[in-house]
Parts: sequence; structure tokens; C-alpha cells
Amino acid sequence: MKIKHILLLLVVLALLPSALAQDSLEVISEDIAVMSQERIYQSYLAYPADEGNYPAAVLIHSFNGLQDGYRDLTDAFAAEGFVVLAVGWQTFERSPADALVEQLMLDSIAFLSAREDVDPMRIGLTGFCAGGRYTMLFMPLIDAFAAGVAWYGFPNFGSPATPADLIDQLDAPMLIIHGAKDRPSPIADIYAYATALGEAGKDFELKVYSNEPHGFMLSDGELSRDDVATDAFHEMVDYFRRKMS
Repeated sequence: MKIKHILLLLVVLALLPSALAQDSLEVISEDIAVMSQERIYQSYLAYPADEGNYPAAVLIHSFNGLQDGYRDLTDAFAAEGFVVLAVGWQTFERSPADALVEQLMLDSIAFLSAREDVDPMRIGLTGFCAGGRYTMLFMPLIDAFAAGVAWYGFPNFGSPATPADLIDQLDAPMLIIHGAKDRPSPIADIYAYATALGEAGKDFELKVYSNEPHGFMLSDGELSRDDVATDAFHEMVDYFRRKMS
């Protein structure tokens, strides 16, 4: 079956560039739908208004859903010269099986690759909280992702496999962003995961913010604009630029 996608009628021009973006491009944002296994996943897409051939990224929101903060983050990311698909992986259930989300990732890659403004060889993956775990999990499993950025993920959670179980299969570079005061995902687990990545000779980087809790990029569902959020945002953008050049 061919992968299909449906564009909804609503197309929104981003009138004000995000405070996170520097020298930002004009961005077009759309509520869209991505087809996966004959189901339509309500998602969000942002891309530069100017014609071009851009790198792209799939963005996986947290367990709290596709909140306004993730939409704003998607816009800011696109304003840096990326086509960004924030896929609504919880459209049908709050905790779908990993296999269903993996197929949704493959269909999201197909969605982006079919666009004329996307370079299919430069598609990355980034995710937050549960999306951070998915990033750690799917980077070893899906070869089409050129690089990944995992935000405050869970390396030891999952069934039948955890991200820590798949370290030997990881071939693409990955950046891990975490807060030292993260209680749901203790920093000790991240250090152990990073140690295992290093011992396996994997290409990874780790950025730890000393006083930050879990989910620090959003506050009450809105995108944070503080110094840490701004710095972390640019860490992500710069990493994708370096690794998907």
C-alpha cells in the first residue's frame, strides 16, 4: 500500500519568529495528517517558506501530547532551515505499542522524503520525555535517520527491548540532552547509558544542564524562553547541522 498523507486546509504563516531562533527564516505551518497502517495521525508540519532542498526532522512530543509548546518549538526549528514534522503519535491511544510507533516513524520518513523541499538523505529524529526514549530506541532500529537528539529520555524503559539493549545496533550519531535534577529519569541512568555508548565506540554527545528538572523545555504546556531553553535549542540545531551536513 502506498503511503498517503492528507493536508488539511488550515495553513498558517508564522507571523512572529520565535525568541529561540536567530536570523530566522519565514515559516509556513500546517495542521496535517500522516497515514500509517490505514490510520490517520493528526500532526503538525513547519517548513521554510522559500523554495529549497532542506534537511528535515521528525519530532516526537512528550507523553503529555502535542502541546502548544511543541508547535512553537517546531516553528522555531523550521525557522532555522529545517522541514519539521511533529507527529501526533498519541492520536489513537496514550501508550501505543513500540511496534506501532516504529511503523509510524517509517511512514513519517516516507512522508518527508516525498516532499520536494526535503533532502531524504538528511532526515533526523528528535523527541522529548517518552519521545526521548523513542529517539534512543528507534535510532538503532531505523537506518534512514541520519542523526538523533534525545531529550530527557528513558534508556532503561521498554518491552520487549529497552534503548540500552540496542546500543550495539546504533550506527548514526546521537546527542543526549538531560537535566541533572530529572527525577523521572535520573541522571545516573543517563551517565550509565552514556558510559555504555562510549565503551561500544558509538558517536554520541551528552549535554547536561545542572539545575534542570525533567521536561524543562516546556512550562505548563508552553515553550520556555529562558537561557537554558535557548541554549538547549541551539545545541540541537547545531548538532543536526554538523551531523547532517
